[in-house]
Amino acid sequence: MNDAAKPDHRGERETGRVEAFSDGVFAIAVTLLVLDLKVPKPGDLGGASLLSALARQWPSFLAYLTSFATILVMWVNHHKMFSHIRRTDDRFLFLNGLLLLFVTFVPFPTALLAAYLGHPGEHTATAAYCGTFVLVSIAFNAFWEVATGRGLLKRGVSEKHVAKIRNAYRFGLAVYVAAALLAFWHPAAGLGLCLSLWIFWIVLDYRGE
Repeated sequence: MNDAAKPDHRGERETGRVEAFSDGVFAIAVTLLVLDLKVPKPGDLGGASLLSALARQWPSFLAYLTSFATILVMWVNHHKMFSHIRRTDDRFLFLNGLLLLFVTFVPFPTALLAAYLGHPGEHTATAAYCGTFVLVSIAFNAFWEVATGRGLLKRGVSEKHVAKIRNAYRFGLAVYVAAALLAFWHPAAGLGLCLSLWIFWIVLDYRGE
């Protein structure tokens, strides 16, 4: 067996360590989201029912659901991306760290959105929320460009498939930018456009071989 045909076990160990570390960060990020959900205390009900007190927390539940689903989709994208990568280098590792930085930041705009939905300031809060995913999308785009441009992909990944993923990430970035700008004018529309990308990322099989 020549060197070209030998499996790259060292590369597999490298990518395995990076993915394991990243999985832990994603898990922490989704766990932090639930901390914004508060249990109403009996003394705080003020004569209202527990059901109505829970209903008043609808912005927190909505923000939690949307952010959990979005981080889940990001994790799936991250996992699928690593199925194409055979080795890493320093630039790739730092970009992965940048992506994780933005992922761990998501709980903050989530709490901001929950606090200001339906109140003055919701335009800014929603724009900040959507804008966070603009940063995440930029990191994903840079991540893929480095992986493809520096020869980090596994053998057999076609140029057509590389371009398909690149175009999908660029489309996602454009939609997130549009959502962030739209949120300044109409928060619900901006948030809806931002969340519509779930369908794109989940239903469209752009990651398949």
